[in-house]
Amino acid sequence: MEKFEVIVVGAGLAGLAAAWKLAEKGVEVLVLERGDYPGAKNVTGGRLYVNPVRDLFPDLWSAAPLERYIVHEGATLMARDRSVAIDYSGDELKAEPHQSYSVLRGKFDRWLAEQVEAKGAMLLTKVRVDDVIMENGKVAGVLAGGDELKADVVIACDGVLSLVSEKAGLRKPGLPKDYAVGIKEVITLDAGVINDRFRLEGNEGAAHLFVGDVTKGCFGGGFLYTNKDSISLGLVAGIHEYAGIGPSTDVPGLLEAFKKRPEISSLIRGGSTAEYAAHVIPEGGFRAISPLYGNGILVAGDAAGFAVNIGFTVRGMEYALASGYYAGETVLKSKEKGDFSAAALSLYQRLLEESFVLQDMKNFQEAPGVLSNERLFKHYPELAGNLLKDIYAVPAGPKGRLYPTLRKALTLGEMWAQFKDMREVMKI
Repeated sequence: MEKFEVIVVGAGLAGLAAAWKLAEKGVEVLVLERGDYPGAKNVTGGRLYVNPVRDLFPDLWSAAPLERYIVHEGATLMARDRSVAIDYSGDELKAEPHQSYSVLRGKFDRWLAEQVEAKGAMLLTKVRVDDVIMENGKVAGVLAGGDELKADVVIACDGVLSLVSEKAGLRKPGLPKDYAVGIKEVITLDAGVINDRFRLEGNEGAAHLFVGDVTKGCFGGGFLYTNKDSISLGLVAGIHEYAGIGPSTDVPGLLEAFKKRPEISSLIRGGSTAEYAAHVIPEGGFRAISPLYGNGILVAGDAAGFAVNIGFTVRGMEYALASGYYAGETVLKSKEKGDFSAAALSLYQRLLEESFVLQDMKNFQEAPGVLSNERLFKHYPELAGNLLKDIYAVPAGPKGRLYPTLRKALTLGEMWAQFKDMREVMKI
C-alpha cells in the first residue's frame, strides 16, 4: 500500500494549482488524472480572467501558452429571423497587464502540468479513482485502478459531478436545475483571416456571447472566442429544460443550427473542425455549494461548484486556480500542526471567504434565480429584433413617426412586465 502526503484527484486547473502550491514547498504530491493527458477532457468556452489570480501565480503568466488578449466584448440578442448586437471596446482592454485571455485547455493544462512536475509533483494519467478509503471517519486515501493509495489529505478536483466528494459524504447528487451541458467546437482558421473578420490586430482577441434563439428560448446561450489560429464556438443549455420538460431539440442539433445562422456562418467560413467536446457545467451558484472540507479532504474547482454566470460574463477558470491555491495553502498549515482533521482544514473555508472566490459567489447568489426567467431568452430577443425592424424599415410610402412606433411595441402592459423583470435583475 502506497502512502503519500497529499493526493490530488483531477489534473484540471484546480488540481494543478494545488499541486503547484504544495510541490514548490517540497510536499510529496500525487496527482491522478483520468484523461489521456491533462486537458484532454477539460472542456470550457475558453476564457480566463487573469487579474483575480495574477498575484497568486506571479511567475506563471509571462510564459503561459495563452491565446489572445480580449479587446472586443460582444453580446447578441438572437431572434428567430434577426438579431441585435452590441460590441464594446475600450482602451483599458488594450492596456497591459491585460484583463483576460482566450485559452485552449488542451494546450494550457498540459503546459501547466509540466511546470507542476518540474516542481516535484508526481502525475499519473489514465487513472480512474473509484472510491475513497475511510478510516475512523476520516478520508485516508483513494482506491484507484485496483490499488489502495493512502494519504494524509485528499484534494478532490475531479469535476462538477465529483465522485470523490460524494463518496466522502460531502455532497449528494445534484438537481438538474443546478447544471447545464456545454458543447464546443474548435474551428481552425488562418490568423490573418481571424484578424480581418473580427477587426483585430496582432494578438488581439474578441469574445462574444449570444442569447435567445441559439437555445430556442430556453436557459443558456452561445459563445465565441478567438484563439491564435482558431475559433472556439459553442453553446450552453440548461439540463433542467432539456430533460423532458423543454423542447425536443437535441443539444448537438442546436449547435449545428447555431453554426448555420448568418451571424455565425460568415465568421467561420472556410474553417475546419479540429476539436469537438461536451461537458457538464455547474450553474447552481452559491446556494448549491456543498461542504468544502471534511476530515482528511478538501474540495476545489468545479467539484466545489465554483462558477458564476451573470449573463454577460461567465467565469470559472480563475475560481479553479484560486481554490486550488488556497487548498494547497491550507494543507501546508495543517502539515505544520500535524493535524488534518476537519477542524484544521476549516481554514480553507475562511481563506475562500476572504478571497474573491466566495465573495463573488455571494455577491451573485441571486443570478441563477434571475436567469431562470424565460422572458430573458424568449421574449426580449424577439422584442428587440421586431422593434429595430420597424425603426429601420423604409416603406414605399410615408414612414411612420418614431414615437408611435415605439409605443406600439412598448405598451403599458409590456413596460409593467419589464419593470418587474428589472426589479429581479437588480438583485444581481
